[in-house]
Amino acid sequence: MKLLIATHNRGKLSEYAEILEGLPFELVTLDDVGIADDVEETGATLLENARLKALTYARQSGLRALADDSGLEVDALGGEPGVYSKRYAGESKSDAERNAYVLEKMRGVPQAKRTARFRCAIVIADAQGQTWTSEGTCDGEIAFEARGTNGFGYDPIFIVNEVGKHMAELPNEVKNRVSHRGRAAIGARENLERLAKIM
Repeated sequence: MKLLIATHNRGKLSEYAEILEGLPFELVTLDDVGIADDVEETGATLLENARLKALTYARQSGLRALADDSGLEVDALGGEPGVYSKRYAGESKSDAERNAYVLEKMRGVPQAKRTARFRCAIVIADAQGQTWTSEGTCDGEIAFEARGTNGFGYDPIFIVNEVGKHMAELPNEVKNRVSHRGRAAIGARENLERLAKIM
């Protein structure tokens, strides 16, 4: 049985493949099912955006769809970039450019005031409009420089409080345990386990 992971990002797909390993689903991406269009993220919250994407892609594909929306909240920036994390610094900017933009905005902010958190909302939807949700948070701080190569988005500039390392320095098994997406995915996995029993 196919489960559509609502992404074009192969890195995100591989994270979900590890987190959802052992479940009776074949994971496919938007590219695999021929969906090229991105849903416009018009929600005011991460959960609204995730729900919007999951419902749209479930209806377009006829498959159960899992969508997430993640954001970085930096206290010294008044909670920015938040829901605009992917578009912060401009629509077509790369991860490295967005990281550099945040570091520049944080120039001169002392370590004690560099607190931040990642949030993730995951919504699973079916073509009939039913949804199942879960959320996760990871607390940390903004580093003074980017470090690490295992990750994407803001992972290289985010130090995870729990382990004292940059998110992008963590091996997958640690990242999946402590990350916002890993924590939200625990709930998503439980939802999928229940769904698998009634299919």
